[in-house]
Formats: sequence, C-alpha cells, structure tokens
Amino acid sequence: MFFKSYFDEELAQMSYMIGCQKTGEAIVIDPARDLSPYYETAKKEGFHLAAAAETHIHADFLSGARELANAEKDLKLYLSDEGDDDWKYQYLNEINHQLVKDGDEIYVGNVRLDVIHTPGHTPESLSFLLTDEGGGSSVPMGIFTGDFVFVGDVGRPDLLEKSAGAEGTASKGAADMYQSVQRFKELPDYVQVWPGHGAGSACGKSLGAVPSSTIGYEKENNWALKHTNEKAFAEELLDGQPEPPKYFSMMKKLNKEGPSLEKGREVEEVSLSDTDRYMSEEYMIVDTRPSSEFSNGHLKGTINIPYNRSFTNWAGWLVEYDQKIVVIASKENIPAIKRSLESIGLDDLVGYVDEVEINGYGGLETYASITAEELENKFRGHDDYVIIDVRNDSEWDDDHIEEAQHIMLGKLKESMKDIPSNKTPIVHCQSGMRSAIAASLLQAFGYKDVLNLKGGFSAWKKHKEKVNS
Repeated sequence: MFFKSYFDEELAQMSYMIGCQKTGEAIVIDPARDLSPYYETAKKEGFHLAAAAETHIHADFLSGARELANAEKDLKLYLSDEGDDDWKYQYLNEINHQLVKDGDEIYVGNVRLDVIHTPGHTPESLSFLLTDEGGGSSVPMGIFTGDFVFVGDVGRPDLLEKSAGAEGTASKGAADMYQSVQRFKELPDYVQVWPGHGAGSACGKSLGAVPSSTIGYEKENNWALKHTNEKAFAEELLDGQPEPPKYFSMMKKLNKEGPSLEKGREVEEVSLSDTDRYMSEEYMIVDTRPSSEFSNGHLKGTINIPYNRSFTNWAGWLVEYDQKIVVIASKENIPAIKRSLESIGLDDLVGYVDEVEINGYGGLETYASITAEELENKFRGHDDYVIIDVRNDSEWDDDHIEEAQHIMLGKLKESMKDIPSNKTPIVHCQSGMRSAIAASLLQAFGYKDVLNLKGGFSAWKKHKEKVNS
C-alpha cells in the first residue's frame, strides 16, 4: 500500500492519496482544488487516479473533487448519501459517482475503506476506516476523519447555524457529535487518526499542530473523548468557538452545487498609471506587500493583505465574490496568489501591478504607527481619537483596553458606520498584523489619519505591567 499526505499551510487543510501497489490504482481523500500535487505523485509513483472521496461538504476550502471527476472520466467519486435533502450534492448527473452510506465498503485495488457515518460537524459527515488487505491485514490501519476528530479536538457543530443560517442546528450537531465520539472510541487504540485539518483551521478551537495521531492517544489527551456526559460535552464544545470566516457560507454553497470548472483565465499586467479605471465597487485592488512597505506608501483606495500564510483567510473575509480582483505583487508571486484565491473560489483575479512600480511613484498615501507609551501619554482619553480593537471575540473577552471599541477585523467593512467620522481611529490587534490590514481598510473608506498601535495589545500589556511594577 502507498500512503501520502498533503498539507495546505494557508488553509491548514489535509488531503491524502492511498494507492494499491499491486493494481496501480489510487484514491484521493478530500482533494483540494489545486490538483497538480496529486497528478505529480501519481506520475512519479506510477499510479492511475481511479477514485476520489469526500468526507463531507466542505465549508473552509473549495473542493477539487468535481474538477478531478470531470478531468478523469473513468474516475469514480464517492460522496455521502447521509443527511437530509439540504446536504446532497447537486452536480452528480455529470460525473461517474457512487453515493455511500454507513456500512458501505470502497475498494481501491486491494485497499478497503469502510464507510462510517459520523455526524456532528455536519449531518452528512463520513469517516473512512482503512484496511490494507493487499498487505495481508485483516485489521484496520487508520481512519480518515475529515472534520470529525482532529488531533486534540473535534469539529465544531455551529458552522451551519453561524455561516449558513440553519437555525437550531448547533445544539443538534453537538448532540450528534457526542454520539459519534462514543462510537469512535470503540475502535482499536492502535488505529491511526488522519484528520482533515491541523492547527490554524477555523473548523475547531484547539486543533493540534501534529498532523496525525492514534485513537488511543486521543482517548488519553483529547478533551472531547474524555467526556461521559452529553450535556457537559455539548456546552464545552459550543463555548468559545472562533468566529467563522465570512467566506465559509459561500464554500458550502459552491461545494454543494459544484465548484466552477472555469479558472484558467490569464492575469493581465496593469500599469500603475492605469489603476484609476479599477477604482470602483466592481473591483478590489489588494496590495500584497508587507505592511511595513504598504504603510510607507500605497495607492489610495487599496487594501493591504500581505501575501503570507494568512492571506487566503483574510481575502475570504474582505473580498466580495462578485468583485474582480487586481493585486499589487511581485511578478513571480502571481501564480501562487492566483492558486491561493482560487482555493476559496475567488476566481476573478483579472490583473496585477508589479510592485516595483510603487517605488518612487508620486501621490502615495501613508499611515503612521504609534507605541504603547504614546497611546497612554498622548492619545488615550482624547476626544479626537477612538481606539478600535479588531481582535476576535475570545481575545476581547479575555482582556481589553477599557475604553476601546470592539469590531472584529472580518466585520470591519460592514461596521464603518459604527466608527465616529469626526474622530481619528487608533487600531490594534494582538501583535499588529491584523490591525495593519484594518488600517488599510479604514483609509480606503475615508479615515485618512488612522493610526496603528505598534506591537498591538501585547505591547500595551507589557507597557502597563512596566508602569505598574
């Protein structure tokens, strides 16, 4: 048997390829939209991509399952037939597929996958228990859990309610999750656990950074597997879940209806002098340079989302799906940026400005950063300023500056009306990275004198501790 895992750092998403070396057939579990890694592995190892399977209808990334099934006409796609009519795939008439339920078996060569219905995160959620019959085993080696069980956590059951507006599903999902966990705990301790996500994903609240585990280890260390009371389990599971990114609701819709197969458009190079024609609601110009460079000089009306591991998440929060996108970036980064945007269905990247054009260009905007000491001694309590905390709810609840106004970064665009137009905003997050994005948004929406707190709330706390010591 052949086994390979793939990890998307930007989405903290795991996918897998399993191959039978005797027959040369392979299956991909939860394929990402960028299919090139699977093709590269198949070519290198001499496999034929015979099948793909999904654990559930994903909310945090755009699946590559439809595209893979369309590209490989003899490939069979295995999809869940569990859950009610709201959670059925809607593009099945165009592909070779088989709907599966609890108790079904999937064979790829001599590798067997037993289908287990594990609702909780979503009603249709499946897990796949792998047995290498070709290697002579009669006992399972591991289980692909999707967003059911993670290392150190379990999938959140509140996404349907918070992202898709399915009222009342969070408590029902928590109850389902408890029952699924009890069933999971009956599997042998030696069985390996291969989850759909690692640390950094918003599909849980305390995911571990280690990519795999075992059932026995999780029984000893995963908080969710230690509970023996359903009510207490549900309360802890629902408490403190992070705000789901805005784009999650669109991912559910697109993955159910079928992601677009049209994502191969050419990205046109745009001269900096021609960007005026993109300054409308139809477009979003995203400057992907580091925040330090952006703050020192940028085009009016642009927002700053630095191209790093958080880029995809914040693009999903802040770019509308009906907007065309122009980026300011280095030319060599354009293919990677395009893949990152397409991984969550932002397919309308129409142009880019080479960032080298920014240097020396006239009429650029800037914004300033202030220290925690300056905030305390010069700005705090001043009627002309308002402190905006753009951290997550849990961070705010843990501690915050007393007179600050809380607007989570992902909701800032829709909350501009709540910021006094006659005051200068001072924005901060925990360390200064998110508040730099917030500062760019505020400037783009007319708050030209915005200030960013250098070092964020962490710097503020250190300053207060020093003063009070």
